[in-house]
Amino acid sequence: MERSWLPGGFRSGFFDDPVASGRISCGGVTLMKKSVLSAMVVLLLLGVAAYAAFFVAPTDARQGVIYRILYLHVASAWTGLTSFFICFIANSLYVLRRQPRWDWLGVSAGETGLVFTTVVLLTGPIWAHPVWGIWWTWDARLTSTFVLWLLYVSYLLLRTLVEEPDRRALLSALFGIFAFIDVPLVFGSIRWWRTQHPQPIIMGAPGAGLDPTMYRVLFFTWLAMLGLMTLLLRQRYRLEAMRGDLEIIQRELEAA
Repeated sequence: MERSWLPGGFRSGFFDDPVASGRISCGGVTLMKKSVLSAMVVLLLLGVAAYAAFFVAPTDARQGVIYRILYLHVASAWTGLTSFFICFIANSLYVLRRQPRWDWLGVSAGETGLVFTTVVLLTGPIWAHPVWGIWWTWDARLTSTFVLWLLYVSYLLLRTLVEEPDRRALLSALFGIFAFIDVPLVFGSIRWWRTQHPQPIIMGAPGAGLDPTMYRVLFFTWLAMLGLMTLLLRQRYRLEAMRGDLEIIQRELEAA
């Protein structure tokens, strides 16, 4: 069976797969060095972001030290939504073009987004308890975020229930497109309804913003998180590409 659908150009560079492309020796070593270098850069960015969050950004006058979890919480939320947007685009392209690379990218982005959304759901109660006096409240922002987490858990579970690769890819892509509907609800929940959750710090109500230094630290932390997201997404895509190749080989052997 000819694997004409395996897009070598897509795998070159950022999403390179040394196993599928046949460049395991010298090229694989070079790719490994690039991966290690990328990981070191991301770790450096995360370290600088953590230092800035604790020692550069001023302490909030009302919330005290606990507010510093904002940098991890908000940056993780933005990064998770970015991953889900990539998942949505990849799922849409798979439905239109039926190329496995988009299925691989979709599931990789979905898993990555789920990681960051889990961080959001874990850090939120830690921040809320000292400030609100409760760990959780079912207001619009928290509920819509939890529903978003459940939707993408379901998206990944669906893939484990369907064995046939093409059918699995199509069904999960359609479900992934449906799941993305909740992303605008998460974004707009604190703008459309009165909630206990703090008002948006960007394009929010007057007085809901941050100190300029806080903004700089927050955006730098988001940059570091985007670097981590890119690193995770790239590695997960390579794993999914190799898995796709293995499924093709298995089908060829069964048909022989």
